[in-house]
Amino acid sequence: MLKVENLQVNYGGIEALKGISFEVPTGKIVTLIGANGAGKTTTLRAIAGLIKPKAGAIHFEEANISGTHDAAAIVGRGITLVPEGRRIFPDMTVLENLKIGAYLRKDKLVRDIERVYSLFPRLEERSWQLGGTLSGGEQQMLAVGRALMANPKLLMMDEPSLGLAPLIVRGIFDIIREINKQGVTVLLIEQNANMALKTADFAYVMETGRITRSGTGNELLNDPTIKEAYLGTMNEDD
Repeated sequence: MLKVENLQVNYGGIEALKGISFEVPTGKIVTLIGANGAGKTTTLRAIAGLIKPKAGAIHFEEANISGTHDAAAIVGRGITLVPEGRRIFPDMTVLENLKIGAYLRKDKLVRDIERVYSLFPRLEERSWQLGGTLSGGEQQMLAVGRALMANPKLLMMDEPSLGLAPLIVRGIFDIIREINKQGVTVLLIEQNANMALKTADFAYVMETGRITRSGTGNELLNDPTIKEAYLGTMNEDD
């Protein structure tokens, strides 16, 4: 579904991405893991049309979207991003936030709102509550639900577990698996490497703007080098 080839991105004089290449097959969950500053968020922002690559190509369903520096156009093609920090609209209700996610659509939204509520019953209970009054976990649910309202083919998620309690994190990853079962391809950035690798079909390790390792989620989960670098301080239940 998605193929990134030799992608390079500069911020001023800093080379944030140094020619990375990877693929996201249709119907799979793929994760990028790595330390802060590795270039993971930059990668998603480039795919989403939020920043302009210096070089390289981004192919989505065989179309080259590298020159599409219009986030709305990217959403229209079927790619949505759940950004780090959730970035919901705090002064709008849950339902209003969900409807914002469908701003490009002209069809009726009832079925998709019901789909989001079936995934996140808590949101239905709080549909008229202001987004800013929700807990951190509920805001993450809302951010994911809002992205799903665009009917994405590819859902990109940037640190969905950030700042959440372990029990809530497990619930979020259960939902990621369920979304994938419903036919949505997922590209996931996550510092909780343990959960990410347990969830993903394929995984890539990023270090200082480069991809240094790749394999199935299970292969990297059991790789001694990866264990030492990313899993050593994590419990099996994290």
